[in-house]
Amino acid sequence: MTVALWSQSMTGANPTHIGANAPTVKPRPAFAQTDLVALSRYFSLLMMRNITSDGYVIEDPTSPGVFSAPGCVIAAPSYPANTPGVDQDYVFNWVRDGAITAIEIALAGLLPVPGGVSPSLVDYVNFAALCQANAKNSATVTLGHACFTIAGEVRPWSEQNDGPAIQSIAIMTLFDQLDGATQTIAKQLVEANLAYLLEVYQNKTTNLWEEYEGYSFFARAVQLRFFREISTNTIGIAVPVGVADAISWLESQLATHWNGQLYVSILDAAEQAGYDANIDIVSSVCYGGIEPTDTKLLATAAILRRQWADPSSSNYYPVNGADAAKGLGPLFGRYPGDHYDGDVGAPVVGGHPWALCTANFAEFQYRLANAIDASGAIPLDQFSEPFFAELGLGASSSAAEASAALRASSDAMLRAIVYHSDHYELSEQFDGTVGYEKSVRNLTWSYASFLSAVRARAVAPAAKSKPRNPRGAKS
Repeated sequence: MTVALWSQSMTGANPTHIGANAPTVKPRPAFAQTDLVALSRYFSLLMMRNITSDGYVIEDPTSPGVFSAPGCVIAAPSYPANTPGVDQDYVFNWVRDGAITAIEIALAGLLPVPGGVSPSLVDYVNFAALCQANAKNSATVTLGHACFTIAGEVRPWSEQNDGPAIQSIAIMTLFDQLDGATQTIAKQLVEANLAYLLEVYQNKTTNLWEEYEGYSFFARAVQLRFFREISTNTIGIAVPVGVADAISWLESQLATHWNGQLYVSILDAAEQAGYDANIDIVSSVCYGGIEPTDTKLLATAAILRRQWADPSSSNYYPVNGADAAKGLGPLFGRYPGDHYDGDVGAPVVGGHPWALCTANFAEFQYRLANAIDASGAIPLDQFSEPFFAELGLGASSSAAEASAALRASSDAMLRAIVYHSDHYELSEQFDGTVGYEKSVRNLTWSYASFLSAVRARAVAPAAKSKPRNPRGAKS
């Protein structure tokens, strides 16, 4: 990979949280020359630094003498004492983040040990089983509990019912890379998650961003994908009769999130103003059962892009204007009324773009391009017309032109992530005005989302129907 040296002013472009003695000259990624596939292999190595084993053990930074169990996926190695200016502690295991990471390990093509077994995935399954057992033994949490310590103990946090679904999707994806004893544990994990989800899928749950309890589009989409995949599973899990009813119910309820302009992120919740358009709708394509060709989803995606990339929008990120001049971006945030600064827990008006949100949008567009390649048709109607128009596409455009435009657009988004990275390391967020990295460093999900997007970029149309896991899966 090629890098260029750049000078950075100490008057604002150099964030204080990277240290008062940070050098003013450092290598800057050469975004145009960087090979995205080659870079994804490097990101895979960086991601693996956040996964413990029996030989790689970390100590809980807030509980001396407490050590990680093998297979713990920490959200990030950042906590206040080692990240001055950032008061967030991410040295915990979130069920969702761990599952998304396990999917990327399973699909990364890493060399297994003799017998075709992946030690990292064996550790992941055993750690997941430890957390599930501790949740079962708790009188205060459910199997939807979202966050655990590095030792697998229940940490006070919210119940998030997308977690058991995406964990089960991950286990079905990685199942063939386990030894026989761990496959038995894996099946028990999925069976317990299945029984639990059949009881609660119609209920409210805490949403993806861990802010509100209601009927979450993302949680419903992930549950839908899980129920669909379990209904045709090949790992020997019996399919209860209630699964078919769950699929039908979730499909009908997801349709109720359409408000005439976009899909609403969460229903029947007292959320703040400005919660839509929310990137979790697009993330539902990456991790859930939503098709990228859904024209109402495309209408939502058009609004998402405009609200952060259009200079006339009140939610515009100035960094996207500077990036556009370089042929990069745009970068995407979570939702327009976001108050989470990333550096501090206290509400800070404005919000910033996230690496994972940008990568998820890029992946959605790659998947759409793959679908157009496979069908030879553009899903163009009154809902999707604004989305395609932003790419210079319309009724006279060919499928090949649409596919090429989508891929080029997504490449520019991934290259923006590369451009703003700190020497090819990814934090959680980028400053929306200047573009420097902020919030916790080396966020595991940032790497996993980039890997997932690059996999979608490389998928040939004929590979769409790959058995068992057609798609790859806050801290």
